[in-house]
Amino acid sequence: MSTIGQQEALENRRKRLIYQSQYRGVKENDIILGRFAQNHVHDLDTQALDDYEKLLQQPDNDIYDWLAGREKVPAEFDTPVVRLLLTFKVSPRTVE
Repeated sequence: MSTIGQQEALENRRKRLIYQSQYRGVKENDIILGRFAQNHVHDLDTQALDDYEKLLQQPDNDIYDWLAGREKVPAEFDTPVVRLLLTFKVSPRTVE
C-alpha cells in the first residue's frame, strides 16, 4: 500500500473510532468516550489506536465501571491510552 493509501486508511480508522466513541448507546459513555476521541484520537499512534479499539469492543457497563472507578481496570486493558482516558476530564472546553 502506498504512503498516501496508508495515510487514508489511518485517517478512516480514526474517523471510525471517533464515530464508535460518540454512539455507544449509553449516554455517559457517548459523552466521555466521544469527547476523548475528538480530543485525542488524531494524536494516537498505531499501538494506541489498537488498544483503544480493543477497549471499544468491551461492554458499555464494564467501560463505565472502569471510568467511574467502580471497578479496577483489568491488566489487559491497563495501557497508556486507557490511563490517558482515565485522567481525561470532560468540561465545556473539551467540546469542539
